[in-house]
Amino acid sequence: MFKIYEKYILKKFFKIFINISVIFLTLAIILNIFEEISFFKNINANQMMPYFLTFLNAPITLFEIFPFIFLITAQFFFYEIIKNDEIILLKNNGLSNLKIIKTLFIATLSIGVLIIVVYYNLSSKLKFLYTDIKNNYTNDNKYLAVVNESGLWLKDETDKSVLIVKSMNINNNFLLDVLINEFDFDFRLKKTIQADKVDISNTNWIVYNPTITQENISSNNLEKINFKTNFDNEKIRNLFSNYSTLHLFELFDLKKDYEKLGYSSDEIKIHIYKLFLSPYFFALMTILSSIIMINIKRNKSVIFNIILGIFTSVLIYYFNYIFLSFGNTGKIPPNVSVFLPSFFLTIISIIGLVRINEK
Repeated sequence: MFKIYEKYILKKFFKIFINISVIFLTLAIILNIFEEISFFKNINANQMMPYFLTFLNAPITLFEIFPFIFLITAQFFFYEIIKNDEIILLKNNGLSNLKIIKTLFIATLSIGVLIIVVYYNLSSKLKFLYTDIKNNYTNDNKYLAVVNESGLWLKDETDKSVLIVKSMNINNNFLLDVLINEFDFDFRLKKTIQADKVDISNTNWIVYNPTITQENISSNNLEKINFKTNFDNEKIRNLFSNYSTLHLFELFDLKKDYEKLGYSSDEIKIHIYKLFLSPYFFALMTILSSIIMINIKRNKSVIFNIILGIFTSVLIYYFNYIFLSFGNTGKIPPNVSVFLPSFFLTIISIIGLVRINEK
């Protein structure tokens, strides 16, 4: 059970966290509203659509900046208790620097778990709805890519026809065991093409040993044909890599489908690892911010604290970004790219905690 002073710490920390979150959510809404209004400027749509889409997209935007929010929350928490001499009262009642930070660590960890289990799953659903609605006002609905247990499915639209492509496997830049159905714009079947292998390294596909069926007549006397599409391997990857629209269970299912298809699951593994590590990473931000605040002079202004928080967040962001880039490009294993930055930050935190424990 938490003692009365620990309850006070938790209450104060949570109140500041809520206030900071509301501020950043408001900023996210304002920025998104301007972006959506600009998008719909020349589009015939309900005048409330930009505002509706903004509220659908804002929660996932807030999720992306939670590490920064926890860092700022800890800064303002310590700024207030140092400024009001509350930290002296807490220490006189047996709460050392280390005990205060330990209480904040547990609080952040607990909030982080709730954020992943409840908030993220809800905001990912809203993000999916946002993407689904907005695609109706763009050309993106002409080009779709879906991975499920039956393979890879593509929808493409050219000047002359609509293409539905199914592939059972992917090997680097090649689709394997491929069926291409070509329809007119009234979705009347024009022809089908079956092939064991299709080169998709660029938008001018090379179909090897195709069997072409048109008006119930099949032919397979060609060694290869060129097939113009809007897809290449990179665009296919981009179309189904919006993982923020998927909740945790969907991410695990997609990972299995990727591996069954033969497609690299490194990116989705990184996304899953990041989600599971997020509560601990949030807690690390709280610890690092606490260490910094305890070590600075009490007469520093609020502006100084904000600037310090931004500077620290930017450093950590780019530190993380470098390792995640290595993971996404296959230079290091996905788990290493996610966990190694947190390992280094943990070592830094431990050193900092040892130094401030005597203060």
